[in-house]
Amino acid sequence: MDKKYILVNDVGTTGVRSVIIDKDTNIVSEAYEEVPHIYPEPGWVEQDPGEIWEKCLKVTKKAMSDAKLTSKEIAAIGIATQRATNVLWDKKTGTPVYNAISWQDTRTAKLCEEISQQTSLKLVRGIGRVITELSSAVKFLRKSRAIRMLITASHLSLTPEMSTPHVRWVLDNVKGANEKAKKGDILFGTLDTWLVWKYTEGKVHATDFSNISCTGMFDPFSLKWSNTLLKPFKLPKEIKLPEIKETSDDYGKTTLLGEPIPITSVVADQQSALFAEACFGKGDVKCTNGTGTFIDMNTGHEPMASVHKMTPMIAWKLNGKVTYQLEGIVNTTGSVVQWLRDDLRIISSAGETEKLAKSVEDTKGVYIVPAFAGLSSPHWDPYARGTILGLTRGAKKEHLVRATLESIAYRCRDIMLAMIEDTGIKVRLIKADGGASQNDFILQFMADMLHVDVERPKILEATALGAAYFAGLRVGYWKSQDELKKYRKVDKRFSPKMSAKKREELYEDWERAVERALDWA
Repeated sequence: MDKKYILVNDVGTTGVRSVIIDKDTNIVSEAYEEVPHIYPEPGWVEQDPGEIWEKCLKVTKKAMSDAKLTSKEIAAIGIATQRATNVLWDKKTGTPVYNAISWQDTRTAKLCEEISQQTSLKLVRGIGRVITELSSAVKFLRKSRAIRMLITASHLSLTPEMSTPHVRWVLDNVKGANEKAKKGDILFGTLDTWLVWKYTEGKVHATDFSNISCTGMFDPFSLKWSNTLLKPFKLPKEIKLPEIKETSDDYGKTTLLGEPIPITSVVADQQSALFAEACFGKGDVKCTNGTGTFIDMNTGHEPMASVHKMTPMIAWKLNGKVTYQLEGIVNTTGSVVQWLRDDLRIISSAGETEKLAKSVEDTKGVYIVPAFAGLSSPHWDPYARGTILGLTRGAKKEHLVRATLESIAYRCRDIMLAMIEDTGIKVRLIKADGGASQNDFILQFMADMLHVDVERPKILEATALGAAYFAGLRVGYWKSQDELKKYRKVDKRFSPKMSAKKREELYEDWERAVERALDWA
């Protein structure tokens, strides 16, 4: 093969990035543009899909120009996107019916509550609870996929971040949208679907299994659109849902950059990072520390049941095989450090926190529970609120900073204990990426608190790398997953140093602190 490269569009919550990667996984060129959010009313979060597309094309052209590359030197394009944010557009004109409604949007909270009370959904949850109790006594029942599906159903809840209520809201509130949908003139898609459609100039309307499994519209057990979740929202059957393809597949070609370039991967951002970290085996775990923390476990080729409301998602489908994952989310990681900087103003940059935390031996008994907007998995309490406990006159800013960083690791342990209970899988290593993983203190305290080794790779931007891998595998740029393993280079490994007694004492006090934060609002 001639000297060629893989081009990736990484479309995150705050902006779009184009990255060009060579065969040795070096970043040859990259360009970035922010995409602002739109807040029409409190709790509403939108983005302009037209602007996302325009900036995506702009940064792609800039990355190619900066690297002095033409389309002939691009072997394939991969697309990684934020999940569940979705668009409806007119298939004839290509014009969005409304802005893209973000996964952060809460306007449909009341609608979700109302539909959750429907008899059919109550029945599903009721049957699931009975099966859950039975399987707790008769363990072998959980070997059945049907039983695992019913256990998961016992914790079925409709949330505003799902795509289904977003679609219902647009059809109900945008003039003419419902009528167009009933005529079959409306296309639905997550952002990856929208970008593929734009790149191929309307020729391809498709998504992959990883993205669609995050929308709340898809049943990961049967691998089909979920009537249980779609039917209560009464979406017109004529609305055009995308074709679901493998993560590494043929998504058409684009000629918008010159000579035709194949688009050969579409993947959700966290699943992409899981793949980039070479978490190919059952029980492999990655932890992405960014604005929030996303802990994902590869659970193999069978979906796991979760009694902690960690819905099984599809990590990827590759060569005809589906790989599943469980995910736990900490919604405040980088954002709690921003709170120290922007609101408390006790630091001037995030980079200061590591030195400040290491400058004291402990927190002097201070615990910070960063439940600014409730606590996510495994507590699932939207009414929890942030608390600071254990303050004395001896507490200084260094202790507050250290307590803030420690809270990130405590929350990770909350999730890992729930995952281990759900799966029965013992975790021996966590691969950490994302910007906040540059902080040695966080990763060392995580290793101590979880009593596992934590590895930091040299390439922290794993989302783009995973999408590149999927795209490259499709065109033979890389030959196999085994080959990909050799490209993962470890920057540093953190091993547990804390005694078991100290670890459990600290965590017991953390649990006491969480109890006081719950059900506050």
